[in-house]
Amino acid sequence: MRKLWNGVTEFFRRGDLILLFLCVVTTIFGMVIIASATHYSGSSRYLVVQGAALVLGIGLYIAVSLLDVEILAEHRELLLAFNVLFMSLLLVWGVEGNTGNRAWLDLPMLPVNIQPAEICKITFVIALAKTMSNHRNKLSSVKSMAAITIQTVLMMGLILVISKDAGSAIVFLFIFLVVAFVGGVRAWWFLIGLLIAAAVFPILWKYFVRADQKNRILMFFDPTIDPQGKGVRWDTNRSIAMLSGGGISGQGLFKGAMLQNHAIAAQHTDFIFSAIGEELGILGCLFTLLLLSAIVARCVHVGLKTPNYMNRLICFGIAAILVLQILINVGMCIGVFPVIGLTLPFVSYGGSSVVTLYLAMGLISGIHMRPDPEARSPYIQPRY
Repeated sequence: MRKLWNGVTEFFRRGDLILLFLCVVTTIFGMVIIASATHYSGSSRYLVVQGAALVLGIGLYIAVSLLDVEILAEHRELLLAFNVLFMSLLLVWGVEGNTGNRAWLDLPMLPVNIQPAEICKITFVIALAKTMSNHRNKLSSVKSMAAITIQTVLMMGLILVISKDAGSAIVFLFIFLVVAFVGGVRAWWFLIGLLIAAAVFPILWKYFVRADQKNRILMFFDPTIDPQGKGVRWDTNRSIAMLSGGGISGQGLFKGAMLQNHAIAAQHTDFIFSAIGEELGILGCLFTLLLLSAIVARCVHVGLKTPNYMNRLICFGIAAILVLQILINVGMCIGVFPVIGLTLPFVSYGGSSVVTLYLAMGLISGIHMRPDPEARSPYIQPRY
């Protein structure tokens, strides 16, 4: 008990309380919007789950802050094995979500479904950062690039084959690109990767992209796809209408004409930004983006301040997760990106998402509070 008290005391003395405050405020704001977006159902289940996830998330934030991430990173092989096994559980207990992806686990012993890809993002970042740290003096060699590329291709392949969740696969690719860039991979490797991607894309498009997913993308270029807006354009059109109806200041909480009539099935998850736009207007949307930008900026700030190469990559990898999900989610709502089922971090409903995000933020806090062994020595740029 004394060790526990000392650990909590240490957290409040040196932990990143600014980041925790920003995350809690954003989550509570999201719960208010969730309450309004699910008011039509007359059920408080969504708030109960989100509230429980918030409490659990804060506990994990504190616990992970006290854990040296190097301990986890030293066992990166186990982290990769965990990712493979965890994703493989979808073959047995996987269930489909609203977008047709088999991305959710319905385990008999748990009262709620969980999304393995959300948790695997964090362990993937740690394993990738550790691998790059071990190879940092020869990062652009063929052997080093093979080591980090295989990890990424493995996770993307598992997701596309098992769950067919293109949105999550894109997040893993974006993490890899950002971490590789920040880590110092030579530019010509990115050019080679672009050429390989161009060659592989036709195969992925033909065999791994469903017909409905293809139409969600092609509808931006082909007006003959769902011209009446009753198919793949339905959610996008309704989302834009909700945003347009909010104006500058919105129609007021619990007063959105479309929101309170359940205009979109995923209005408390994928399209919660549209719900904010209708009831709180442009000002509410800007406030949401300000909160999320502050969280991303804090992650980047901690990453820039740490002298440890691996910790820096972890911070930027986690920031990359947030940035891509924000861009794609908002892009879906305003009609510039296809609907691929990515939620708005901290704001959208989702217990596993909230808990995982707080776990990730705990890693950032731990890097912030823990003096690094390299702190008194100058940062050494990795040799290529």
